Amino acid sequence: MQRLGLFIGAAVLALAAPLRAQTADAVHIATYLEVGSASTREAVALATQYEQASRSDAGNVGVTALQEIGRPERFVVIETWTDQASFADHEKAAHTLDFREKLSAIHRSPYDQRVNRGFAVDSLPQTAGRSAIFVVTHVDVPGARREEAEALLKPLFAASRIAPGRVRYDIYQQLEPRMNHFTLFAVWDSRRALDAYGGTAHSRRFREALAPMLGALYDERLYHRMRP
Repeated sequence: MQRLGLFIGAAVLALAAPLRAQTADAVHIATYLEVGSASTREAVALATQYEQASRSDAGNVGVTALQEIGRPERFVVIETWTDQASFADHEKAAHTLDFREKLSAIHRSPYDQRVNRGFAVDSLPQTAGRSAIFVVTHVDVPGARREEAEALLKPLFAASRIAPGRVRYDIYQQLEPRMNHFTLFAVWDSRRALDAYGGTAHSRRFREALAPMLGALYDERLYHRMRP
């Protein structure tokens, strides 16, 4: 009976964790990293340590460090914190400062951190399997066309979160004064699912409508979990 109670408690916590990210105060961080090609293994070790340590910080909802497919010297770290205060405390944590210091010795360019609010966040993400493909896309439109972009992103989210092979689909929006910048964070159970999604009517309609208003190249990058 005691084991059953522990199991139920763990299941409730597992289900509650994604829902915590739905609060209005939650912040979502996308940090892009690039190191010299000779330092890839060291970067994997550093990012892995950072990921594990950050998950224990107060207010952390999730943190995932990923390595770019075809460009193993490039990484992204996706994090969610319950609010700005918990994120600020994490930024001052000893393990965060140590990670940044060690990374600066091997980086090819300084880390690029984007702080966001949840524009549309998947409340029930699935568990990513070994063949999962992670996609991080930066969408940049001129400030005057922000509301037009938002209007396109809402139906995209509604259709994408129920697409076959979807594991997770989130849309983040940078904080003021850069609210015309968005990050699309998607996880698909396989490359086949991702390729099929790219050919769907709603995906094509979104890209066609968005193209004339883009302020920069549509930056879509594919990642997998880090491999030592």
